[in-house]
Amino acid sequence: MDNPVRVMIVSQAALPEELLDRLRAVSPRLRVEHRVTATLDGLDGSAWQGVEVLQTTGLMPRREQAPDLRWVQGYFAGADRALREHPDLFKHVTLTTSSGVHMPVMAEYTLMMMLAHNHRLPQLLQAQAAHDWPAERGPLFSASELRGKTVGILGYGSIGREIGRQACALGMRVLAAKRHPARREDDGWQPRGTGDPRGELPEAFYGLDELDALLPECDYVAVVLPLTPDTRQVLNARTLALLKPAAFIINIGRGALIDEPALIEALQAGRVGGAALDVFSKEPLPADSPLWSLPNVILTPHISGWTTRYDELAMQLFADNLRRYLEGQPLYNQVDVGLGY
Repeated sequence: MDNPVRVMIVSQAALPEELLDRLRAVSPRLRVEHRVTATLDGLDGSAWQGVEVLQTTGLMPRREQAPDLRWVQGYFAGADRALREHPDLFKHVTLTTSSGVHMPVMAEYTLMMMLAHNHRLPQLLQAQAAHDWPAERGPLFSASELRGKTVGILGYGSIGREIGRQACALGMRVLAAKRHPARREDDGWQPRGTGDPRGELPEAFYGLDELDALLPECDYVAVVLPLTPDTRQVLNARTLALLKPAAFIINIGRGALIDEPALIEALQAGRVGGAALDVFSKEPLPADSPLWSLPNVILTPHISGWTTRYDELAMQLFADNLRRYLEGQPLYNQVDVGLGY
């Protein structure tokens, strides 16, 4: 009989027993344990002995604490923080992320922001709050249709592909930028019926060194790149100047993907039409940031990936990956430590 595999799940909140049972049902070899703790102090040294697989929201042992650990399944999509805080661990241990879990809700957030901008939703809400029925409603509130508009998706991974699918359903033109534009297919995990796994929807693909050609085409720019040395401040004073004056930016990736002072200056000067920002260079966003009061900006507090189905989808992904692990197959969403994602 094959040896048992000890699996530990570390989270800051309790998980439904039903979801844990789905993991146990993958194989009788699995010994699944769940620990709820806010800090590593909540786990004594012996807790890690024999643990071969760890699923975690962020808490991780040192390499010497967990000598049997072979694989960490992150309860997060971006790998930059885990790699930055635990470089020694991931020299020896495989890291996979929860990429794909967020894709439906983050794509819907992106489309919501494009629609809100196009249909003047912030202005409508201001009028409602003021009990105001403007006499010149047409000039103030007439919408510009999304159909026929061009969205440039910076980062055509799982989330970017679902943005592309939803944008195409609204009749938009899709352009995509990725590190290797010749690699059209995506083998990452995704919920059934979502995304664009074969890369068939974009009209054109661009490399990250070809943004000079992509950005001038865009009415909307969706920023969903991973944060790496190559992508930091990919939108800066020079690249922002390539955009149409009416272009609208949605950033749901990482705050550091955009040069924030350069964006503020462009928004204040009217060189960029507007932005919807869910992530920022510093979080929480400082109270004195000019972004709070810019009329052409919609701000949200880093919530675009939150979904009431997060636990369910994350466990579905983990179960699929556990089957692959036991069968010796490549894992979904395995991070290339050298690339940072």
